[in-house]
Amino acid sequence: MNLVNLESVSHAYGPKPLLSDVSLGVEEGERIGVVGRNGGGKTTLLSVLAATVRPDSGRVTHTRGLRVGFLSQQDTLDPGASVREIVLGSKAEHEWAGDQRVREILANLIGDLDLDSKAGDLSGGERRRTALARLLIDDHDLIMLDEPTNHLDIEAIAWLAAHLAGRKSALVVVTHDRWFLDAVSTRTWEVVDGRVERYEGGYAAYVLAKAERARIAQAAEDRRQNLMRKEIAWLRRGPPARTSKPKFRIDAAQALIANEPPPRETVELMSFAAARLGKTVYDLDDVTLHAGGPGAGPLVLDHLTWQFGPGDRIGLIGVNGSGKSSVLRLLAGTVQPDSGRVVRGKTVRLAHLSQELTELDPTRRVLESVEEVRKYLQLGKKEWTASQLLERLGFRGDAQWKVIGDLSGGERRRLQLLRLLMDDPNVLLLDEPTNDLDIETLNELEDLLDGWPGTLILVSHDRYFLERVTDRSVALLGDGKLSLLPGGVDEYLERRAAGTAVTARLSSGETVSSQVDAAPSDATGEAKGGLSTKEERELRKELNRLERQLDKLSGQEARLHAAMAEAASDYAKLGTLDAQLRDILAQKDTIEAEWLEVADRLGE
Repeated sequence: MNLVNLESVSHAYGPKPLLSDVSLGVEEGERIGVVGRNGGGKTTLLSVLAATVRPDSGRVTHTRGLRVGFLSQQDTLDPGASVREIVLGSKAEHEWAGDQRVREILANLIGDLDLDSKAGDLSGGERRRTALARLLIDDHDLIMLDEPTNHLDIEAIAWLAAHLAGRKSALVVVTHDRWFLDAVSTRTWEVVDGRVERYEGGYAAYVLAKAERARIAQAAEDRRQNLMRKEIAWLRRGPPARTSKPKFRIDAAQALIANEPPPRETVELMSFAAARLGKTVYDLDDVTLHAGGPGAGPLVLDHLTWQFGPGDRIGLIGVNGSGKSSVLRLLAGTVQPDSGRVVRGKTVRLAHLSQELTELDPTRRVLESVEEVRKYLQLGKKEWTASQLLERLGFRGDAQWKVIGDLSGGERRRLQLLRLLMDDPNVLLLDEPTNDLDIETLNELEDLLDGWPGTLILVSHDRYFLERVTDRSVALLGDGKLSLLPGGVDEYLERRAAGTAVTARLSSGETVSSQVDAAPSDATGEAKGGLSTKEERELRKELNRLERQLDKLSGQEARLHAAMAEAASDYAKLGTLDAQLRDILAQKDTIEAEWLEVADRLGE
């Protein structure tokens, strides 16, 4: 049964038609992802479906008694109301505290907030999470979400995707987070030129199906087809589950990418990066760092020794507040470590994209601001003009002559990133570069970075972008270390689920936790933690075994560090030793995770 029907709906803002004679419907239980360029009409479509905007023409019909939950990008919270009043309304404490679903929503979205805080005292991200929690606690037949992943970290995004997939409500979601689209949607709508094109499956299926349509029609221009083929190739070489939903011929997609090379020529880029950077990029030697300065704020790094080499492409993962931006500022030299040394290579030419947008002159024009940095840039084997690169990142025609002060946040972000690239750096530190970028622009940015030779360290909550652009992932897990993640984001989420609890403040002095289940108790001969004496004895033996392995690996790590110090002038030997060190560190991370699991079962 259709919950919402649009019949010949048209709507425009000024002279630009955003929806033109659109007819479609949302059925019970459907989960629809909406994609399209910024300003193309995605938010307008959601507003028309939710009946918060009346179209210029056509008819919008809701089934009788339809319960709609709509999260818009506009903040409508009463600044004088408390978080408790906004999210829980008049519900009595015993009523919601005994509801597991409500406790889970609170723990995962606003677990760090005092429920008695006033909305007017919250940050923009906290207000956004509060509004999302209020919506999810209520029962709806249809949920509409406009950029719900904004201000959520990777862990919260994964929880939200699982939560939405488990609800019976129909869902329509606008987001630029492609991993999230694949995780929650069973259909994809693309808003383009006033039309709504419909595809079966999530983002991966949409990319493949769109390329197939273009192949059959023979109407796509060469550059966009090349980008699409590269995206398809990466998707098809990834986990099979990504493409389990398409309803078209897979062999056609395989034929389309038969001769498509990998996204990056890794060996060539590594060689070029080494030539540009030499042997040393960043060496962290026994570094301790607190987020708020020496001894202030959370501990980020604790006596850490680490190397970032030429050509490394590393994704830095962690919950909000774990210190990711602090690590980038440490490498950029804008903050100093509490103790230890940060050795920066003499040939390092750094570009640091922060989350701030203050360094752009609002009186300059877009093209002028790029050309004042450089007029031409060599990427891979091709030379690009400033105007060509601006066009690739969405500044077409007259948009290149806009005054910077008139640009949107997303446009300023794109311009800031391009100015950094035009300065021809050999080390890039990117802090949330995908904020406010639409999917087509993200594709272009990924393609630009594919041909860029140098060391890249990326912080992003966009899981798709993180996996697509980087070759390795490391995590800040709150223990003062950079933990190597051979299994990427999936391994990070598994470690977080196994070793942490999400805590929500319910009232003064009270907490509730969403935590992994403890080991089952033995009804007879229980020791502490509900374990039998025999189980406790076996676990202690396992704990001792793991500790011996850790001691052995620590010894090997120390010997490798000494050998690397002696081989500082022998780059080939240094590379071999570095590979051995990374293997040792990966083994240590795995064994430490096992140790934590055993210790948790013992209650230590």
